[in-house]
Amino acid sequence: MTPIHTQPSVYFDNAATTPLDPEVLDAMLPFMREHFGNPSSIHGHGRKVRAALENARKTIAHLINAAPAEISFTSGGTEADNCAAFGSIRTFGLKHAITSKLEHHAVLHTLQALEKSGEIELSYVRFDDRGRLDLGHLEELLGTHTRSFVSLMHGNNEIGNLNDIQAIGELCKQHGAIFHTDTVQTMGHYRHDVRQLGVHFLVGSAHKFHGPKGAGFLYTNSEVQVQPLIHGGSQERNQRAGTENVYGVVGLAKALEIAYRDMEAHHRHVQGLKDRFIAKLRAEIEDVQFNGMSAEADQSLYTVLSVSLPPSDLNEMLLFNLDINHVSASGGSACTSGSNIGSHVLTALGCDPARGAVRFSMSKYNTADEVDYAVEQLAKMYRRVPA
Repeated sequence: MTPIHTQPSVYFDNAATTPLDPEVLDAMLPFMREHFGNPSSIHGHGRKVRAALENARKTIAHLINAAPAEISFTSGGTEADNCAAFGSIRTFGLKHAITSKLEHHAVLHTLQALEKSGEIELSYVRFDDRGRLDLGHLEELLGTHTRSFVSLMHGNNEIGNLNDIQAIGELCKQHGAIFHTDTVQTMGHYRHDVRQLGVHFLVGSAHKFHGPKGAGFLYTNSEVQVQPLIHGGSQERNQRAGTENVYGVVGLAKALEIAYRDMEAHHRHVQGLKDRFIAKLRAEIEDVQFNGMSAEADQSLYTVLSVSLPPSDLNEMLLFNLDINHVSASGGSACTSGSNIGSHVLTALGCDPARGAVRFSMSKYNTADEVDYAVEQLAKMYRRVPA
């Protein structure tokens, strides 16, 4: 019988979500099967599950150099961002917030909702056409507003830019500001030491580093205890009501533990794939460019490459054509892929709307052959497009 040859299926949308690590699944399965007790119950079934929950909390706290009491479990990054923003602004009566127009909508829309309700005045930090924040302008904003809430991300999910959160934290400390940073894209990919960073809040979402969906955490510095966003029971030390997603939390802690264990090897492998992507795209496609600082190894996430393709009629169907050739990628953020508004980040940078934009985001499971295949599919579409 003649074998049936099928095209490879290539997944390059890891900034949207990552595949579950088999080690993580193994850690979760006992809590999906045998250990089903409610962690708030005082009987044996509940106590066993409570112990697993607290061990997960200790694991995460140890990895980021926090105290276990500073870790509360959430449904993911969006909830954690909301808890930090609403909690800080309402607990401390803050009247001013600072962010940038490049933030994830979990932050941007939250602060804009607070502004619309009249609770805060909202200011935006300036940035250049490659998305680099103007920290001089941040200092100016901090100097003219007392006790601000500042939310600036560590790594941009669309263009990959890395912000100097330690420098931002120092400015916030000098001006008595509350500093929250969205670390969803960098948690599990870089080491975070909350004592060195000087942040009041940072967040993690398990499915961004090979853990399960629906499990995340919020680090809250013990100096800034805030009111809960979700009211009800006394779970999570009264910080987040509702029965905890125990097997999700167990998976979250295991995934972060693995990420820290293998981080250096993972970084080398994925950076190599990104470098290969950049070199091959430049060799195969005339006038290919890269959005933001995406092609700069020391200033961008090693997992994210934002590609700007030449103006062409092909751009309208770019992601569709990649998909039918079994390459999964994104036009920007997965959170806006179902809308008609396009990428708010690329729009804010003033990127040419005539150019095609595609984000390739990589993980430890990707290979050099997959990079070559994805570039080959793009080259078929754009190789003859004049500069």
